[in-house]
Amino acid sequence: MLYNLLTSLIDTFSFLNVFKYITFRIGLSVITSLTIIFLIGTPLIKYFARKQITGPIRQDGPIDHIVKKSGTPTMGGLMILIGIIVSTILWADLKNLYIWIVLFVCTSLGLLGFLDDYLKIKFKNSSGINAKLKFFGQLIISLIAILALVYFTDHETISNLYFPFFKNFILHMGLFFIPFGIFVIIGSSNAVNLTDGLDGLATVPVMLVALSFSLICYLVGNSIFANYLQIQYIPNVGELSIFCGSIVGSCLGFLWYNAPPAKIFMGDTGSLSLGGSIAAVAIIVKHEIVLAIIGGLFVLETVSVIIQVISFKLTGKRVFMMAPIHHHFEKKGWAESTVVIRFWIIAIILALVGLATLKLR
Repeated sequence: MLYNLLTSLIDTFSFLNVFKYITFRIGLSVITSLTIIFLIGTPLIKYFARKQITGPIRQDGPIDHIVKKSGTPTMGGLMILIGIIVSTILWADLKNLYIWIVLFVCTSLGLLGFLDDYLKIKFKNSSGINAKLKFFGQLIISLIAILALVYFTDHETISNLYFPFFKNFILHMGLFFIPFGIFVIIGSSNAVNLTDGLDGLATVPVMLVALSFSLICYLVGNSIFANYLQIQYIPNVGELSIFCGSIVGSCLGFLWYNAPPAKIFMGDTGSLSLGGSIAAVAIIVKHEIVLAIIGGLFVLETVSVIIQVISFKLTGKRVFMMAPIHHHFEKKGWAESTVVIRFWIIAIILALVGLATLKLR
């Protein structure tokens, strides 16, 4: 909004030309979303606490969770969504269709997560939306986003799958791209949701993934850098850096309240929207496999749940003391802060490995 307004005045006020630079607007996006979170954070937490908008604590989890976390407000994802949406609309080019696609995914999954959180609070249990209905909602949202990419953008390579470490290893998926894209968005959305089980555990890795993809979007959307790095150049996707910057700022601000001991949880409102929208960005810039590397912590958490379920159904035995795997380490006696910080370290290492793939081709 402000970007489109200010750039229209460049002929009159030449100093406004600075707003044409994506790097400048990324900084503005981070600062704006961070400021929004700080402005609304405390009042929102107090309101949620007063209205007892608190999510149920998992009864089969670590005992101290029931004692320490009961009564903590949830739905903190609302403040994250507000920061992302407002900041993106202010500083991104609203004529760019990619921006509207990722905002659609972010907002729609956020609303789905909000409904899930609301039902958990209303009925005071951890069930929320029926699992099949929840999956169906994710499926419809993902399908609309992928079809919009296929039919309404000029993205000529949208159905290609590029592999890191290889220059010319490209898989042309054709129509199979549609179910693949849906899988990536739903998988990423649920992976972040599974990881969001300890104070600050999901917030920092999401911030690292968004920061990494802010750089990737900028490089992929710049023909000079893309040619130098020998990665696919895709026109106009640089604007997605603004969206990723807004995620970084919002998560950084939310971490102020979500750091151990958390004053508020993001809930499904935040985790579903963050995971899904980052996946949408990765699909658009054709770095889906790199997303699996940078977001490897989310993959690890998801795989631990899959292994646990399969093992129990086939053998009646559990591989882990509890899944997702962060609870396994808690059961082994690790302090919550130890688990969180060590998982953060893993996320940092994976982000560096993922970014290294940009050059190692």
